Parts: sequence; C-alpha cells; structure tokens
Amino acid sequence: MNTENKTVLVTGSGQGIGRVLALGLAERGWRVIVADLDGQRAESVAAKAGGEAVTVDISSAESCREAAHLLQHEDVVLDGLVNNAALFSTLTMKPFWEIDEQEWDRVLRVNLTGTWQITTALLPLLRRSAAASIVNIAASAVWIGRSNYAHYVASKAGVIGLTYVMSRELADDGIRANALTPGSVRTEIPRHTITPEQVRAQVNAQNVQRPGTPEDLLGAVAFLLGPDSGFVSGQTLNVDGGLTVR
Repeated sequence: MNTENKTVLVTGSGQGIGRVLALGLAERGWRVIVADLDGQRAESVAAKAGGEAVTVDISSAESCREAAHLLQHEDVVLDGLVNNAALFSTLTMKPFWEIDEQEWDRVLRVNLTGTWQITTALLPLLRRSAAASIVNIAASAVWIGRSNYAHYVASKAGVIGLTYVMSRELADDGIRANALTPGSVRTEIPRHTITPEQVRAQVNAQNVQRPGTPEDLLGAVAFLLGPDSGFVSGQTLNVDGGLTVR
C-alpha cells in the first residue's frame, strides 16, 4: 500500500482507539492530522505521530468550520478521514426509559450529528484528493441491539445509514465512504459500568475468545482508507471477534 504523501485526519485521536489509529497509520506512512476536543492531548499524539494537531469539538458546527478553515488555509489535501470521535466509555448503563433528554441529545449530538458536521466541513479538502476515503466508526452493538445503551446504539445505527448516503452522494467526487463496526474494545479509558463477569461473558460469546484491542481495528481501517479497497464503497465491515456473524 503506497501512502507516500497521503494525509488522513482522525477525530477523537487524543486517546483511546483514535490514538492507536493515529499512531498506527503514521507508522504505515500516512501523514496524520490528530483532531481532538482536548488540544493538549492532540498535540502530544501528533508529536509522536510526526503529524499535526487540530483542536475541534465535533458537536459544534462552528468549531468544525473553524478547524476546516485552518486546514484550508494551509492548503491541506485530505486523502482520508476517520470519524472516530464518540461518547461511550463515560456512559452509565440504564434502560432507555431512564435516559434523560439532555443525555440522549448529547450522545446523538456528538456521535451522529458530529460525524455529519465534521465531514461536511472537511469536504472541500477531501475533494482536493484524487481518491479520498472516509471511514466512519460505528459499532457492532447495532447488530445485537445491545441493552442499556439505547442512545449509543441509536447514534451508531444512524452513522451506518449516514455512511450509505455519503457513499452515494460523494461518488461523483471519487470519494468512497465505508463504516466499521467494532465490538467491545479495551482501551486505557476506564469503564466503571461493566463488571469483569460481563466482560468474560462477552468474550466467551465471540468466535475469537479474547478481548478486543484498538490494534485489532488498525488493519481494517488502513485497508478501507487505502488503494487496496479502491472498489469498496458503501459497505460495513464488522470487526468484533465473531460476536455477530453476518
């Protein structure tokens, strides 16, 4: 895969899955733009990746436009966009009828509306590329209707639908759009609402019986970004250790 002089922006890459993706793509030859709500975290990861940092709140359309304007001013050509930023680890498990309106709106605002807003803002930079690729990180929780995360599951189902529409509407620009549906992934971000017993039960339900890691997603993301998937668009690739079989 030739990624020489290719640039990818990864949202939510100051920590967790996004951080591993940013550093892993840099190792594979990509010039990485680390985009995160926390500017200090973004700067730290960008320094390790040999790339650039951008502070952006994807839940704010104005913040997305400001980030895009900064990159346009630098004449950036985006060959890849990984929409990874999302709310999940800090959510408390509860049935849908106990989720208050503010929490529901916040999750949808970041996970779904944020994906739409940052992609829309960055479209001029993606259109500068001869063959740009968008990878939207959804979740295999959609396929199983995971209990006690209704707002999260609804937001990620929306991301999958948005991906399909993007693949149609951006086809004339030569831009591909695909989604990735990871299962449960262990990161350095603490999760206090899932017990060790629940983790073991989930692993036992998988075909690959070990916890998922961010590194497990890297190869799939790199494939969907690069030329080896040049004939793949409007698809969803499931990477959950065989928890769901599709």
